Amino acid sequence: MRVPLSWLREYVEVDSDASPQDVLDAFVRVGFEDEDIHGGDITGPVVVGEVLERIPEPQKNGKTINWCQVRVAPDGETAADGGDAIHGIVCGAHNFEVGDKVVVTLPGAVLPGNFAISPRKTYGHVSEGMMASSRELGISDDHDGIIVLGNLGIDAEVGTPALPLLGLDDIAVEVNVTPDRGYAMSMRGLAREYGHATGAAFADPAMRPELDEIIRAATASTPDEVRVPVTIADELAVRDEPLSEVFAGFVVTGVDGNRATPGWMKSRLRLAGIRSLGLLIDITNYVMLELGQPIHGYDLDALRGGITVRRATAGETLKTLDDQTRKLSDEDILITDDRGPIGIAGVMGGAETELSADTTNVFIESANFAPISIARTARRHKLPSEASRRFARSVDPAVATKAAARVAELMVELAGGTIAPAGVVVGEPAARAAIALDPALPARLMGIDYAREELVEALTATGCTVGEQDGAFAVVPPSWRHDLTDDVDLVEEIGRLAGFDRIPSIVPQASSGRGFTRAQELRRKLSDVLAATGNTEVITYPFVTEAANKCFGAVAGEAVESIKLANALDATQGWLRRSLLPGLTEAAHRNVSRGMTDVAVFEIGRVFRPETGRRYGVDELPPVAARPSDTVLAELNASLPPQPYWVAAVMVGNRTDKQPGMAAAAYGWQDALELVDRIALATAANLKVRQGEHPAFHPGRCGEVFVVDAAGNEHAIGFAGELHPDVAADRDLPRVVAAVELDADALIAHANRHVIAGVIAGVPAATQDLSLVVAQDVPAAEVLDAVRAGAGELLEHIHLVDDYRGAGLDDDQKSLTFALRFRATDRTLTAAEATEAKEAGAAVAKDRFGAQIRA
Repeated sequence: MRVPLSWLREYVEVDSDASPQDVLDAFVRVGFEDEDIHGGDITGPVVVGEVLERIPEPQKNGKTINWCQVRVAPDGETAADGGDAIHGIVCGAHNFEVGDKVVVTLPGAVLPGNFAISPRKTYGHVSEGMMASSRELGISDDHDGIIVLGNLGIDAEVGTPALPLLGLDDIAVEVNVTPDRGYAMSMRGLAREYGHATGAAFADPAMRPELDEIIRAATASTPDEVRVPVTIADELAVRDEPLSEVFAGFVVTGVDGNRATPGWMKSRLRLAGIRSLGLLIDITNYVMLELGQPIHGYDLDALRGGITVRRATAGETLKTLDDQTRKLSDEDILITDDRGPIGIAGVMGGAETELSADTTNVFIESANFAPISIARTARRHKLPSEASRRFARSVDPAVATKAAARVAELMVELAGGTIAPAGVVVGEPAARAAIALDPALPARLMGIDYAREELVEALTATGCTVGEQDGAFAVVPPSWRHDLTDDVDLVEEIGRLAGFDRIPSIVPQASSGRGFTRAQELRRKLSDVLAATGNTEVITYPFVTEAANKCFGAVAGEAVESIKLANALDATQGWLRRSLLPGLTEAAHRNVSRGMTDVAVFEIGRVFRPETGRRYGVDELPPVAARPSDTVLAELNASLPPQPYWVAAVMVGNRTDKQPGMAAAAYGWQDALELVDRIALATAANLKVRQGEHPAFHPGRCGEVFVVDAAGNEHAIGFAGELHPDVAADRDLPRVVAAVELDADALIAHANRHVIAGVIAGVPAATQDLSLVVAQDVPAAEVLDAVRAGAGELLEHIHLVDDYRGAGLDDDQKSLTFALRFRATDRTLTAAEATEAKEAGAAVAKDRFGAQIRA
């Protein structure tokens, strides 16, 4: 919401020396976010000038320019730029005559867009300034010619500063209004809040006695004399809200829609972000900004009979003000006359009854519509508007008649109209129920000992009526505060107005022995180790397609069952994920498509793995107005599928870039296996990898990962390797995509709980290599385990360094080379002792797999 400061000063005292930033800071103190400052971007001399002479000069390019003599200061006085009173100016516009008064930007002025004005030679003349158009001054996008002040009803002395005449000396501050504070979408609401922040006196523009007099005059007729009868259908909206709580319809006759909108009004509308659309519409927009009540005006002579507010029926259509014919929904609230729909209530009016320059009689609609219905209608028709944004946040029902009176007042004052005693008001604001507030509650929640008088003062300042009942406060919220519904809302208001800065910052002390659980600690370690290896943590959506779940969420031969959402945000992604890889591959694709070809991302999050044949969910959800019982909560929790934590990573492109003396190194299956090793170290888990199969992984580059528990039992927890090239292509990724996905909960459950650091030996180690020839289908990891088992306690470390297949071996054979390190804690081993241990390991490998030592 943008707040022109001159407008704000009409309702609340603002210090004359307060800067725009000071005003923003005041709003921040009462809970608003500051956004921006608008205006104030025109500096230097901009004055009223009078055209003394205009000489048209045709040019070779076919264009005709005007060489003008313009008086910019009274005769005998120096101009504002220090020059003569008469300036020669070249002008390409033709919508002015000699004697017209215009806006002249003199040398030294700076216009929006940092456009500096200086004397310059053009078309054979030195132009000492510029006669400005609306677009050049930032007033509007119109560039049909320069501004002629007489056309705006402005008459001022030559040399007078022009910015105040056009309202261009004003500045607006912009604050962010949260959805629960719809009352602040108005000058009335924000002026009240500024008063709360500074203690300045606030004058409510809706409480002016003149408006009450206008209401009495506008509704003085008998029911038979009402010009446009109004009927509200008795249908109920969502949550039993009436279609319209209050509907005020006033009649103003004899208006002149051709009159120009005053400069001060245009300026305020512009600063507030609304363009001028003609005097009659500008008045309705001005009152909407002033009081927060959206207004719609109808050409009275275009109406047919009375008005009925009702729901749309199937098949109805309406041509709206944007010249679009819209198919209506039975949830839409309509304004209709005897011919049918003439407007979508709270969103947009119909084209047949719109106000125009030819309008002479106006019917003013000021109503309060059901917020939920208006919000849904605006989204359904993709018609966000200033009106619908306010109605969706709830509008003060008590201000509807006041707003209609204010519009009528301005139409009389500015458009020459007359208020006809033929108006009508239907309905009245519903009374607000009292909220019981324990006087001790604010202190318990805020940590501040508020005095009883301070509580009453804060609530009264908010607009509440405060009484007492059974030792508690009985607080009746004002009509404009729909967000105040229970005692904790009132406590928040007390804290806000008394000052959030008073709330103490106390870090709670953890109970003895408390902290991260083991699972939390290990998940944190997983995150740290993955980030330390160059991966970036991301959070992806838990909603995926059914095809993605079938591809990534199952191993070969496993039936896939997924949880389908009853009310998905996107019908194509209406399933809860069984795997983290769909989201990670989508994140990788998004980065690759934007030129980030080297991507490594990971996620630790929940997946949804329903048990086969079991039904999840409940037939009926409990009401939201009260906390469900423990029994109901237990039933709800039991209706949820298992949601274990998983960890996954996806790597695309190069691990290291090409550098002088070194080629680029691309990600591959080796990097996926290295991540598995790092995860094993981080969690102190005993992990094994064997050749595996998974529909989303490359058939020859997929390893199944197992965790070995303390009893030696193996548990499958995931896969590592490269994605299938077809899967990568289907997701618009390069052919090689390294990926890892593990069940983090299972990994943590079976990881070692106690890790004992080994003793650092003071004696040297003996190293040897061992090459064994085995059948190609024998997993290298199992051969390694056999060697380790046979080598005994002297073997300190073993790892695979080569897997050879080729010349010198049969087609079904491979040679596995292991690097072994032997060490004794009490002596230096001899070569013979190391060789003996190595051969013992080879013997076990021969016994299990027929392994032969390769010479």
